[in-house]
Amino acid sequence: MLRLFTSARFVGLARNWFERIIAALVDDARSERTMVLLLTGYAAVWSLYAFIAKSGQDIHPDMGEMVAWSREVGLGTPKHPPLAPWLVGAWFRVFPREDWAYYLFAMILPTVALWITWRISARYLSRDKRVVGIAILTLVPFYNFLALKFNANTVLTPFWAATTWWFLRSFETRRVGWAVLAGIGAAATMLGKYWSVILLAGLGLAALTDFRRDSYFGSPAPYVTLAVGTILLTPHIDWMIAHHFVTITYATAAHPATSFTAARSALDFIGGSLCYIAAPIVLSVFAAQPNAAVIRDTLWPVDPDRRTLVFAFAAPFLFAALVAVLLQVAIAPLWAISAMTLLPVVLLSSPLVIISRRAAFRLVALAIAFPLIMVAISPVIAIVSRRNSVANHESHYRLIAQAVERAWYAYTNKPLRIVGSFDSLINGTAFYFVDQPLTFDIMNPTQTPWIDGDRIGRDGIAIVCPESDPFCMQAISYYLAYYRAKETKDVVIARRYLGMYDTPMSYKIVVIPPNSIDLEHRKHPNKAQ
Repeated sequence: MLRLFTSARFVGLARNWFERIIAALVDDARSERTMVLLLTGYAAVWSLYAFIAKSGQDIHPDMGEMVAWSREVGLGTPKHPPLAPWLVGAWFRVFPREDWAYYLFAMILPTVALWITWRISARYLSRDKRVVGIAILTLVPFYNFLALKFNANTVLTPFWAATTWWFLRSFETRRVGWAVLAGIGAAATMLGKYWSVILLAGLGLAALTDFRRDSYFGSPAPYVTLAVGTILLTPHIDWMIAHHFVTITYATAAHPATSFTAARSALDFIGGSLCYIAAPIVLSVFAAQPNAAVIRDTLWPVDPDRRTLVFAFAAPFLFAALVAVLLQVAIAPLWAISAMTLLPVVLLSSPLVIISRRAAFRLVALAIAFPLIMVAISPVIAIVSRRNSVANHESHYRLIAQAVERAWYAYTNKPLRIVGSFDSLINGTAFYFVDQPLTFDIMNPTQTPWIDGDRIGRDGIAIVCPESDPFCMQAISYYLAYYRAKETKDVVIARRYLGMYDTPMSYKIVVIPPNSIDLEHRKHPNKAQ
């Protein structure tokens, strides 16, 4: 009986708490402050989830690659424009290089995007719908699970949101200030990833199909946006020309496709994107119980203002499919990670969509409870992930870095400036080195162009390979012979987690001390033989 009373009291307290939150969110005097507090908690809770659920492994190699790039990046990288490593470099100049800090950084980006959607929604949704819109958007994995792996896709999320917001304000007001911001946003998105061209094309199409297009294009606004964006992109464009369009070459070469596979990937992109947003769609349907008229007005609004928003949301998906087919490149649904800013507005802005206070309460309660539940079960997720083994040596990156540093300082007291291995191993370990060395891809040196033979000769290098990888071992043997190195060390690494060790793995470390290479060997080998 006491247990039933306690449970009922807990449910009552939780219900009262959720009702107070909703009341604050729909109150003009308290809504902004309340949403900021909720989103701050959202970022903190999901960061805690990541720290616990991923505690049996180290950071993902993609995240490590951004850290490695941040140490040498200028106006571009071998694969992508430089925005992501710029941001990572700035973050870790303030915060310690710890896993929890990186997960916090990764979660701040989608959280900012959610806040921007909240601000945009104020112009198009009622108070109740605005709250529901953010609640259902937090259930899209782009804003939590997938965002935790920071890379060139996730960095776009807040910048696409900001660019959309600033463009819509510029289009509606035609004020120079908003136009400048739209230009800044457009440049930032392109400096994140060239994929952003589909966003800019989509916004342009939305403007062209709107009845206000003559007023907009007859004002200075679009030309200010274009000028600001071009000016900000010019240094990177100059860099790209000087480096023979290496980033564009990578973008096209990394995802080749035939006519058939490109068309199939375009369909997969649309279908996969719909799967990612299935939860908000299904929940909004259950909440609103729409009939055919409501669905028609949602997909093709009678109101031309709302129709422009539908164009702005849908056009990037259509342009993405068109790019895939015309350029014969394969595209992935994950690339839609930054394209969800207007989803709540599109789903809920029709005046025919009616959301009851009871439905709103349930959706907000679900949105708040879901991350808390995930934190509660995160230790189980960590154990299951551990038992299912971790790919790419991800449980050993920190230990490998420590072993390499011990081997290096056993031969020299000079700082470790360069470490070498294959891409995932060298990027994963880069985050954990105390000396923050530059990385050198021994399998594909073109991916680390900041390292050449002179630099290796001056600063030395430590190279590490898993002995189970024949290709890496072949490469390390080549460099061992090429640089006439004699300092080698074999180590066995196993990570302990919750009192249990994972499968031990053997690694070979080669140390080439600074200033130990003959002049005749200073030329950089193009690749391992």
